[in-house]
Amino acid sequence: MKKYLRENGLSVLFLLLTLLTLFGQILVGWHEFNDDLTDFGRTPYAFSDYLTSGHCIEAVFENWESEFLQMGMYVLLTVSLFQKGSSESKKPDEPEEVDREPSPARKGAPWPVRRGGWVLKLYQNSLSIAFFLLFFISFFLHAVGGVEQYNLEQALKGKPENLTLWQFFGTSEFWFQSLQNWQSEFLSVLSIVVLSIFLRQKGSPESKPVDAPDSETGSS
Repeated sequence: MKKYLRENGLSVLFLLLTLLTLFGQILVGWHEFNDDLTDFGRTPYAFSDYLTSGHCIEAVFENWESEFLQMGMYVLLTVSLFQKGSSESKKPDEPEEVDREPSPARKGAPWPVRRGGWVLKLYQNSLSIAFFLLFFISFFLHAVGGVEQYNLEQALKGKPENLTLWQFFGTSEFWFQSLQNWQSEFLSVLSIVVLSIFLRQKGSPESKPVDAPDSETGSS
């Protein structure tokens, strides 16, 4: 167990943090939602019912979509774009290990590399594909939960409007929710790209060595 935790500590810790904060978000969201319902004289939701409500689904996937969009774009754009001096960038004037052609003869090469053909083509772009697929799924579920919550809010206000899912995609409400999260994710990427030029964190692979000059690009 000690060996497993040492070798997988980063993913285990972030999984626990994700589950704890997700549960906390859902729990306080449930109370907030029920407070709003009681203000309008409606019956509060049981916790199990809240989990499938538009309020819960919208809140979760509205945030997830921006995270997956950020990571997908970051993975894809760092293939061809550079930032001199950043630990997050490839060196603009030197060949990188990640750019070499995959060899099926390499010891421990994954099955898609040994298989070749379209399987290899798909595999060598699988990271960005996975992130964008997760983004589109979250984007859609954000809208599914969002339209349910929007229609409920309209009903509580005594307004007869009842939007379809596709109509909700065209509302300023939906895009305000999305864009306010997207811009914060792009800002966080900009921050690590630029700040890693001048600042250091000893021992972190996201930082250059402490004694590396500011102009040095890459983390090693």
